[in-house]
Amino acid sequence: MFESMALGDDAILDRIRSIPRGRVSSYGDVCPGAPRRAGAALSSCADESVPWQRVVRADGSLAKGERQRRLLEAEGVPFRGARVDMRAAWTAVGG
Repeated sequence: MFESMALGDDAILDRIRSIPRGRVSSYGDVCPGAPRRAGAALSSCADESVPWQRVVRADGSLAKGERQRRLLEAEGVPFRGARVDMRAAWTAVGG
């Protein structure tokens, strides 16, 4: 059984909070084996302490478009065209 099956919303949000400023992780990194579970936890979260913008798709594309891009650029996250430069900005998720 995947470790992610045991992750509740609080654990997922804690993993997202562990992503440092200026770095990103993918939905699959946040919730291995169940990336949609990470998206569901984020979509139901209203806690402003959760840096939702730091979670991107595995290919570096953005789920929340220009708003997400502005926030990431303000943190110094590098882009290659429309996508985050995952080689430069990706980090493993703690937790």
